[in-house]
Amino acid sequence: IKKLFMYSLMLGLGWYTVNSAYGDTIIMPCRLDVPQNLMFGKWKYEKPDGSPVFIAFRSSTKKSVQYDDVPEYKDRLSLSENYTLSISNARISDEKRFVCMLVTEDNVFEAPTIVKVFKQPSKPEIVSKALFLETEQLKKLGDCISEDSYPDGNITWYRNGKVLHPLEGAVVIIFKKEMDPVTQLYTMTSTLEYKTTKADIQMPFTCSVTYYGPSGQKTVHSEQAVFDIYYPTEQVTIQVLPPKTAIKEGDNITLKCLGNGNPPQRSFGQPEGIRSSNTYTLTDVRRNATGDYKCSLIDKKSMIASTAITVHYLDLSLNPSGEVTRQIGDALPVSCTISASRNATVVWMKDNIRLRSSPSFSSLHYQDAGNYVCETALQEVEGLKKRESLTLIVEGKPQIKMTKKTDPSGLSKTIICHVEGFPKPAIQWTITGSGSVINQTEESPYINGRYYSKIIISPEENVTLTCTAENQLERTVNSLNVSAISIPEHDEADEISDENREKVNDQAKLIVGIVVGLLLAALVAGVVYWLYMKKSKTASKHVNKDLGNMEENKKLEENNHKTEA
Repeated sequence: IKKLFMYSLMLGLGWYTVNSAYGDTIIMPCRLDVPQNLMFGKWKYEKPDGSPVFIAFRSSTKKSVQYDDVPEYKDRLSLSENYTLSISNARISDEKRFVCMLVTEDNVFEAPTIVKVFKQPSKPEIVSKALFLETEQLKKLGDCISEDSYPDGNITWYRNGKVLHPLEGAVVIIFKKEMDPVTQLYTMTSTLEYKTTKADIQMPFTCSVTYYGPSGQKTVHSEQAVFDIYYPTEQVTIQVLPPKTAIKEGDNITLKCLGNGNPPQRSFGQPEGIRSSNTYTLTDVRRNATGDYKCSLIDKKSMIASTAITVHYLDLSLNPSGEVTRQIGDALPVSCTISASRNATVVWMKDNIRLRSSPSFSSLHYQDAGNYVCETALQEVEGLKKRESLTLIVEGKPQIKMTKKTDPSGLSKTIICHVEGFPKPAIQWTITGSGSVINQTEESPYINGRYYSKIIISPEENVTLTCTAENQLERTVNSLNVSAISIPEHDEADEISDENREKVNDQAKLIVGIVVGLLLAALVAGVVYWLYMKKSKTASKHVNKDLGNMEENKKLEENNHKTEA
């Protein structure tokens, strides 16, 4: 500021000043009108003691230029025809008072020029930074350095963009500057001691240098610096890793004890003394691991954190299970027992088709055979589900029923052997008697332990057909007498298939429903009619009574007339 004041003072005194950047070329016009009788022109500069040093000479007639033997200006000077002096590669030492002299036979004219040289400092940098800052402790944050400046500049510290001012016990700023004796350039250093708080977490610190250049005052800022703030632990928490909404048996979990201090606390202890580190790992966790877990700081036993761990489990027991073989008509109780940490859903499947209810067999049928699956799950616990299966096999000895039917044309008869049993019985036919067999055998599909085999014959005489059904359990034989085609006989009804039986049952249910509906309607109509008739009879009694009273009155009047006569 003092130097800037002196520059302004020079301008105020009428001294001409030329400002130049360090390393640039200094250009100084003579600022004198060249007289007609000019002999020569010269440039000099003045030493601090006022003595002159001539550096350049130019004749007006010979147009020649001579430079004096001044070491610091060797090969740096250039004097033009209009006596403008140029000095290349400006240095700090060029800050002098230069004088242009124009000489005639009878006079000497002089015009002084003040040269000022400016050097922009390097971008400020925060060095010797603290590895960390501790709350409530005054500690050196770092040094802000800016080099090669002329004139010297000022350094300012900032916290989050706001200027830091010295504050006793909290902010201490120490500034110093050094000048290189060779280059005469300045290096500025500012040391900041700072008492940090938790509010300084992630806060940027910067510094700037303010200097004067040829065009005035300028400021250059450093890069931001963020410091790790150390502060004591005030609270302890427990973190469950990996994060899960629910823990199930078989999971691997890690309990991590965390303090909110910085640096993180490395030494922890559980009140029960399970571990002395900040982590506790449970591998292939079981239901008996359910409970409260606690941790605390070793040096602060009173600072305790706790968390409740619930290990969800799901057990399923299917009885019976696996492959089970029973005889047709047997009873088979089936139970699927669930034990879980919370309510579980249960689904029954048979041959991959969902059942509406759990299976119950009081008397087994062939259609009950199949693959049954009991599946359960905890919907709130991802991946926790169990399933067991029951493969039910229903066995039965072969049962045979034979039927016959005469073709409407009267030329053939169809004999059918209905067989029921499991494993599937093999059917064989035997014919006793004569007659042509039109169709040897024709079998239906084997469904739910039933199928049939039929043959079509045209018997010339009475014959006997024998049907033999055999499986691993038993061999069953049944025979049927068939009259000759010329003899009419009563046909026997075909065996009703399971599908047709269901249709018949449905139709029967419909008919029963209709009949019941009609009976109810008739009952209601009868009640209404009875009420109506009851009301009508009551009204008739009243009318007859009134008519009887009228007849009695009439007879009394007649008797009275007879007495008077």
